[in-house]
Amino acid sequence: MSNTAIAELVAVGAGLVGLSAFIALVTIPVVSAYERTWERLVAGLLSLWVLGTLVGAGVLAGIEIVLAWPQVF
Repeated sequence: MSNTAIAELVAVGAGLVGLSAFIALVTIPVVSAYERTWERLVAGLLSLWVLGTLVGAGVLAGIEIVLAWPQVF
């Protein structure tokens, strides 16, 4: 197995673990807190908004690290 394949496997595994943790720790409690169907739907959509924000912040932090790496080291 090449180094690239190992890196991709680790990245996919980390993404799946992170997504499952988000679903288990954020989405399920938020959706189960409401009784009406439309409230559950809106809560689920808002949790997707939070997920998108967290992913966007992670991507921006990763880009910053990649760009600043040569200057620091």
